[in-house]
Amino acid sequence: MHILLVASAFNSLTQRVHAELRDRGHTVAVELALPDGSLTEAVRRHAPQLVLAPLLKTAVPREVWSAYPCFIVHPGPVGDRGPSSLDWAVQEGAERWGVTVLQAEEEMDAGDVWASVACPLPPLSKSDLYRGEIADAALTAVLLAVERFASGTHTPVRQDTARPRPYLDQSVRHIDWDTDTTDTVLRKLRAADSQPGVLDLLLGEEWYLHGGHPDNGLRGAPGELLATRAGAICRATRDGAVWIPELRRRRRPGQPRSVKLPAVQALGDRLPELPELPVPPGARWPTWTDIRYREEGGVGLLSFSFPGGAMSTTQCRRLLDAYRQACARPTSVLVLGGQRDFFSNGIHLGAIEAAEDPAAESWANINAIDDLVEAVLTTTDRLVVAALAGNAAAGGVMLALAADEVWCRSGCVLNPHYRLMGLTGSEYWTYTLPRRVGAAAADRIMREALPMSAAGALGLGLVDRVIECSPQDFSDETGRLAARLASLPGTRARIAAKKEALERQESTEPLSAFRERELAAMHRVFHDPDAPYHALRRAFVRKENPSCTPPHLAQATGPRTTVETVRSGTPADEHTPWAAPPEGAS
Repeated sequence: MHILLVASAFNSLTQRVHAELRDRGHTVAVELALPDGSLTEAVRRHAPQLVLAPLLKTAVPREVWSAYPCFIVHPGPVGDRGPSSLDWAVQEGAERWGVTVLQAEEEMDAGDVWASVACPLPPLSKSDLYRGEIADAALTAVLLAVERFASGTHTPVRQDTARPRPYLDQSVRHIDWDTDTTDTVLRKLRAADSQPGVLDLLLGEEWYLHGGHPDNGLRGAPGELLATRAGAICRATRDGAVWIPELRRRRRPGQPRSVKLPAVQALGDRLPELPELPVPPGARWPTWTDIRYREEGGVGLLSFSFPGGAMSTTQCRRLLDAYRQACARPTSVLVLGGQRDFFSNGIHLGAIEAAEDPAAESWANINAIDDLVEAVLTTTDRLVVAALAGNAAAGGVMLALAADEVWCRSGCVLNPHYRLMGLTGSEYWTYTLPRRVGAAAADRIMREALPMSAAGALGLGLVDRVIECSPQDFSDETGRLAARLASLPGTRARIAAKKEALERQESTEPLSAFRERELAAMHRVFHDPDAPYHALRRAFVRKENPSCTPPHLAQATGPRTTVETVRSGTPADEHTPWAAPPEGAS
């Protein structure tokens, strides 16, 4: 079937639907719903059999839904209506939620229902849930709706009840630090964690607060800043405290959209002198940190979780320190990753954009992540497993490929490419990617620059195992599988063999040669003020709308390419290098 995806942005859910529909043999194209109002003509050009909107912030034009079957993916159960569905659910503490696929009509979210799938809603951030439980339910509902539509025999169900709810604005999100409990503060922060943030007055200025984690061991006067940790600030509530990882300054009239940054970096000299509190060993109270290590038998598990999957120079260095400490432990298997949500999206474009010298910060950041990848590649005394609970892109994918095995949760979306940000890439990708899939497949993956599902990545050889489980169960399942790997009789032999393989590689072509070539190309881009990278980075972090749908998305694309079709000589398509990057990419 020829399906056109209409979306306000090519975000994580739209990418997943795109990849999974292609996996199932459909031809898929994308058109962005842009302010110029050209959507109607764009749909006519595609003449799709079905229009599907995974993310749409505006109404579908009558000229579209009256002429073509048009399905809307709504992140709420049947009868729920409004633009802030998931925000309300998180802020009100709902424990169950759902996703509905309904037919577009004049009244938004009021059309006939083609599919509806329920899901749990753990007490987590909106964006984490959106990429996890909500995305899983949405994908199931979309595939069911497409199947029912293709059958030609299904009759959608009319909605008998309705619960329209307004846009959740800042007046409802507002935190009263004197009266709101920790639980209330967390729900408000989590309901706005990625966008739009919670507008608040802090140190005499207005900031948007992004993200929230509890710490019931710290106390202070309500609203007081208590401590810092790993770039986050801890702020007292009336009965506890919360960690806030990121801040964004309120936009000033006539100024570009501000950049979301680690809270300590954003506040800079305004921040009073506060203690930097590491996580106490064996802490018994709930507390937050972005890097954790634990051991289970012969397995070490080094998990990390950085907002948006971006890894700044400082974060890369801290993770490298933690990795080296983990490698000093007497384990035979080391799991890298394994927490919910993003694995990694590579370098931190926001921190780079906000730097006094973006070129210099780009260079520092790419070298810091290269150091981390090198450490993984040269670990020869144990097996390293990259465990991807969530999405990965660009250098984050290449970080995973440095490991001996790559395990993905079934809901992962991978974007193993760089050129949409105007970059040639580093992180030893010219060594690890061809090693995995072959030179021809590696070249096509980089030039296509399209998202792939976990199953698609498995078929290409990019990953070794796809784990079918919920986001909540991935960590436990990874630990169980890693323990089994550590106990296998052949593991010791594999460890010895990888040491010999690295020695052979170093005698043939040292890893340093791959790094030097990659970095030479990146250095030229970083220090060329006219390179597209700088404008693309700025547009990405400041959320600027593209002028048109990127051609490589608007072009209808069939079932995903396998290693076999690449090796048989199937020609690759040429795409323009300036297209907007995927969500969170670097």
